Amino acid sequence: MGTHLFNAMRPVHHREPGPVTALVEDPRVTVEMICDGVHLHPSLYRVVTEQAGPHRVALVTDAMSAAGTPDGSYRLGSLAVSVDGGVARIAGTDTIAGSTATMDSMFRFALQHGPQNPDRALLEAVRQTSVNPATAMGLDTVGLHVGGRADLVALDESSNVVAVFRGGEEI
Repeated sequence: MGTHLFNAMRPVHHREPGPVTALVEDPRVTVEMICDGVHLHPSLYRVVTEQAGPHRVALVTDAMSAAGTPDGSYRLGSLAVSVDGGVARIAGTDTIAGSTATMDSMFRFALQHGPQNPDRALLEAVRQTSVNPATAMGLDTVGLHVGGRADLVALDESSNVVAVFRGGEEI
């Protein structure tokens, strides 16, 4: 697993490609990307998905306690965090302190910035926000089927969460 690809990693250099290149090139590695529009530029998402393949990219939120809440002051462990414009930073610095993104926003990011073909974008977004992370954690990913557990999130036509089901029961 390549955690938070690009973030807190040595940058790619033409003479020393570094960890990003090594992780993307290794077919055994699933690479995590925080695609919240703050941590990574959309072009990096596209390049990595193309290079590694959509089956090796797992979108993650890196969410802290301020996820989905209004701007303001929060805590990340012992650190004071200021959220302004939805961006969490260690108070008084420019250092990003996690993310305020939710997984449905990662899904929308993948739809918006993924392949131009809408069907392919949808399939890749589903894979990268559910199947790939579950597979990387060793969970069963057989999908929806008769008699299956039915843990799922229902989205509307704008990819906003409208319902959550656990074991087939709405919660």
